[in-house]
Amino acid sequence: MSRYYDFFCPVKLMAGEQALEQLASELMALGASRPLLLTDKGVSASGLATLVQGLLSEGGLPVMACWDEIPADSSTAVVEQIAVRYRKLGCDSLVALGGGSVIDTAKAVNILATLGGESLLDHAGAGSLTRPLNPLAVVPTTAGTGSEVTLVAVIRDERSGRKVPFTSPFLLPQLAVLDPRLTQGLPLPITAATAMDAMTHAIEAFIGNGKNPVSDALALMAVEKIASALPQVLAQPQDKGLRLQLAEGSTLAGMAFSNSMVGLVHALGHSLGARCHLPHGLCMNLFLPTVLDYNRPQIDEELARLLLPLVGAERFAATPTPLRPQACIDALNALRDMLWEAVRLPRTLAEAGVTDRSVLTDIRDLAINDGALLYNRKDADREQLMSLLEQVWE
Repeated sequence: MSRYYDFFCPVKLMAGEQALEQLASELMALGASRPLLLTDKGVSASGLATLVQGLLSEGGLPVMACWDEIPADSSTAVVEQIAVRYRKLGCDSLVALGGGSVIDTAKAVNILATLGGESLLDHAGAGSLTRPLNPLAVVPTTAGTGSEVTLVAVIRDERSGRKVPFTSPFLLPQLAVLDPRLTQGLPLPITAATAMDAMTHAIEAFIGNGKNPVSDALALMAVEKIASALPQVLAQPQDKGLRLQLAEGSTLAGMAFSNSMVGLVHALGHSLGARCHLPHGLCMNLFLPTVLDYNRPQIDEELARLLLPLVGAERFAATPTPLRPQACIDALNALRDMLWEAVRLPRTLAEAGVTDRSVLTDIRDLAINDGALLYNRKDADREQLMSLLEQVWE
């Protein structure tokens, strides 16, 4: 473990009931006067875009326009179109209302909106941004990606089809709003998948090579909030307290992994998602216990520590110390079984509808080149990756 570490998260969080009502004054304090609202068709149809526009207007910050045509898999062409619209309207700030794709799109739009230019790819990679960007506020409508507190955006290049990463501290939003009204209407299968995405962020941050005491504290609290709230929210989807708890868990996990990074679950999950076009949270749920088992015994100390926030003090105390690492994996499997029964969140590739075994080779070949592997506690070669994929086949 590295003796040096740094931790950086300058995003101002506004969390809890009535958090949305604070957004206008906070944005104006950053100098914003002409915001562009970005969202997608689903969020727009739910009425949330109208709610946000109304509250901003009441707060003295009317929205110049609402762009609600961001697709689930956003692209360079979409970003460049929105940047042209931003300039034509004379906007000076952005509000992103949605899930990971909307938030990543807003971060990328902010690059062109602030720095000018026509081509987003001119700014690809790490460290290409040299100065702060215009005000960006993020209003997540899912509790999973943690993108509201990360310095990364991933956008598909329209021409090549590849996913292009953009990384810079300047991509971090200035404001993030966690308001339970925003996720109350989220369908339960998506609630479960995005929560397991956040759970994976927290656990991989806690067991990886880049961990540090600050990210550890955030990750443990994230696991506790998600493990406690997720089973309950399936029975009480309108409960504001539970919805807020999941949102907080997602943000805490985002703060943890954006500083300590993620590992092999993400390397496999990114690759499965790219090859089979499956949702990211579903992919995380598929691989999490299998990868944890693969990383043993190197991570047994961390697994034993994770058991407490996963199952609570009583069950933790009743579990003999040598059995705690396995009990942690058992608890995650029990959670996955419950989610399969409740909302049919797949636990295997077969349950996810993947029927062609030949895709495993493609997934393996993508995963071996995924940067997340660098942060995994234990190396994995092509043969080991194929073995892991076979284990989650059915």
